[in-house]
Amino acid sequence: MITKLPVSIVLVEDEPRFRAGLLTLLNFYSNNGNAEFQVVGEADSMDAALNLIAQQQPNLLLLDLELAQGDGITTLTRLKSLSYKGKVLVLSGHEEEEWIFRAMQAGAYGYVLKDRVATQLCDAIATVLNNQIYLAPEVSTVFFRLFHSYTQTTIDAAQGIHLTEREKEVLEWLVKGASNEQIASELYITVATVKAHLTAIFEKLKVNSRTQAIVKALKLGLTQ
Repeated sequence: MITKLPVSIVLVEDEPRFRAGLLTLLNFYSNNGNAEFQVVGEADSMDAALNLIAQQQPNLLLLDLELAQGDGITTLTRLKSLSYKGKVLVLSGHEEEEWIFRAMQAGAYGYVLKDRVATQLCDAIATVLNNQIYLAPEVSTVFFRLFHSYTQTTIDAAQGIHLTEREKEVLEWLVKGASNEQIASELYITVATVKAHLTAIFEKLKVNSRTQAIVKALKLGLTQ
């Protein structure tokens, strides 16, 4: 059930006919009591979309992935710098798993294929406005297939890194932000020994700095 409170929406779509169809569909939902939708802006490019979102801060963004200027994935990424608190629902003609995965990874709350909009848009909007992810069966299948592929790649990479128990302890403290002196104190070893362990960790992770080591450790699930 969609909230009865007004839902402000920005449409980002570079095909005028499809955008007009979305307006008609949203008006139909409003007239049938599903919700009160207010389209507060329309854009056909990334820059225009970002300006509108910054000004209007809509509850919902309906976003196409291919725009006349810019693209939807970059738009999703740049939304983070605007502190956008609303939800993003992608409406796309792309059925390929890579597009779906990248959109969800970039922060979309749902993904609807354009040829399914007439039957799925209402449910999709209700779902994302309730802070839930919307993926129809035909989309979720390809998404999770690629998700499992990426997960297995990460697992395989992590299994290829063999840290000693002491190195794992040093890495744990490194991720927590501890200095060499603090790590030495916590593990009852010398600072020189900490540095030696860090050198070995960096070599095994194939990184050159503490920051890179922390990022890679978290990415590979080597620490919490």
